[in-house]
Formats: sequence, structure tokens, C-alpha cells
Amino acid sequence: MSTVNSTFSLKSIFLDFKEITKAGLAVSVVFSSVAGYLLGVEEINQQSLITLAMLAVGGYCMVGASNAYNQIIEKDLDALMDRTKNRPIPSGRMTVTAAFVIASVLAVLGVVILYNINEKSAMFGAISIFLYTSVYTPLKTKTPLSVFVGAFPGAIPFMLGWVAATGEFGIEAGTLFLIQFFWQFPHFWSIGWFLYDDYKKGGFFMLPTGNRDKSTAMQTILYTLWLVVASVLPSFGYTGQLYLTGVSAIIVLLLGFWMLYFAVKLYQEQTDKAAKRLMLVSVSYISLLQIVYILDKFLR
Repeated sequence: MSTVNSTFSLKSIFLDFKEITKAGLAVSVVFSSVAGYLLGVEEINQQSLITLAMLAVGGYCMVGASNAYNQIIEKDLDALMDRTKNRPIPSGRMTVTAAFVIASVLAVLGVVILYNINEKSAMFGAISIFLYTSVYTPLKTKTPLSVFVGAFPGAIPFMLGWVAATGEFGIEAGTLFLIQFFWQFPHFWSIGWFLYDDYKKGGFFMLPTGNRDKSTAMQTILYTLWLVVASVLPSFGYTGQLYLTGVSAIIVLLLGFWMLYFAVKLYQEQTDKAAKRLMLVSVSYISLLQIVYILDKFLR
């Protein structure tokens, strides 16, 4: 009986850890960092693989810490929303103290691991945690500009991978940052659209106009267009060591038009279903874009 309880307890702890760190989101963020690293690294050898593993673990720690701090700050608001009321803290499965310990250990561990890659990686990781927890999170209940602020820490992972590989922040890392920065807007505004009623219960302002209207949908289209432009910049030869061949640029452009199509459909239909489709496409888009960039580098 005790063995069963012990197994159940360990499983519950593991599941709560996954939820407090938002494991699914954290893994997708780590994927972006890995993609940036592969684009920046000169060759794949034993040392680069060790650094890549450190980046993945350190990156997960940093994102997990940010998410845990976020859930501590928003615990009372999370209890009001259907989407979040069963999270570990509002449901009572985890105390604030336990969550704070987890967040703090992950934050310190993440900074130490990234520092052992290079100082700039640790600096950008720390900046990401600070902006997410101390600026973006409090602003979510104050102004729709929170999404703009949140786009900065959200755009760091892709760029962080390049910095981890090269130790430098230049035009290449800046371009990767720009791509993921513009991607944040159609992605989060589509989420804000179909979860509008639930966000409203928590008092969150996620849409640029505050409403599900044509103006919000039009801004989604405009930022998607900026994303398309940013994604093909490396094909013009002005982004240093970050370069995209013509064939890959066409593929990336087609991916951009694919996402733009669903942004336009949101403008035309203005429904939760259209917003959810755009969100799903945006998740696929950023992963496919990063894969194309990586394949282009190693197959050219």
C-alpha cells in the first residue's frame, strides 16, 4: 500500500513540476534556443554537443523559473479562470513557498549553467526572467502593451542560441531576435482572441484594442507581414554569417504566406475558430521556419 502511495506521490510531484514550469511551452522555447545554436556553431563535435546539452538544460531552467514566478504572482487571478484554476498553486496542490523555492533554484541553476557557456548567455537569460516576471506579468492586468513588452523576453531564446554558440551579439543574433519578436504578436493575439472571455475573468488585457474587432485583426495582419519580411532578410546577404539560400528563402516565404492567409481569415471571419486556427498555424510556422534555416545551413 505504501509503495502505491509513494508511486502516486512521485507521479503527482512530477506532474505538478511539469505544470508549474509549463513543460510544453518550455520545451518549445528550448527548441528555439537549440535552433539558434545550430545556426551559430561552426562545427558539430563533442564539445559543441556538450554545450548544446548545457544550453537545453539551462534554457529549460530559465523558462521554468519564469513560468513558476509568473504563477506565484498570478495565483489569485489564475483561480478565477477556467484555463488556469487547476494549476498547482490555485488548486492547493502546491504552496507558494514550495513554488518560490522551485522557481529560485531553477533561476540560479539556469544562470550558472548559461554562465558556464559564456557570460552573454547568462546575461540574456537573466534579462529574460526579469522582463517576464517583473515587467510583462504585472502589465497584463494594466494595458494591452503588455504583449509588446512580453515579446522581448519571448524573442530572446532564438537569439540566445546564437550567442551561446558564438559568444557574440551582432547582426545575426539581432535578426533571429527580430524574427521571433514579430512572431509573438499574431501568436499571442490569436490566443488572446479565442480565450478572451476567460482572460476577462482574470482582468487581463491581451488584445491591442481590448476587443475582438477588425482593428485587432488588422494589426495581426500587419505584424504577420513584418514577420514575413524579417524571415527572408538573411537571403539578401546583409545579415553577416546568417545566410539563407534562394530556395530556402522561397520556402520560408511560402510559410509566411501560409500564416498570413490565416491572419486574413481572422480579419474576415472574426471568430474564435479562426483565431484558434491562426494560433495552431503560428506554432507550426515558427518550428518549420527554424528547421528550414538549419537544413539550409547544413545542406548547402
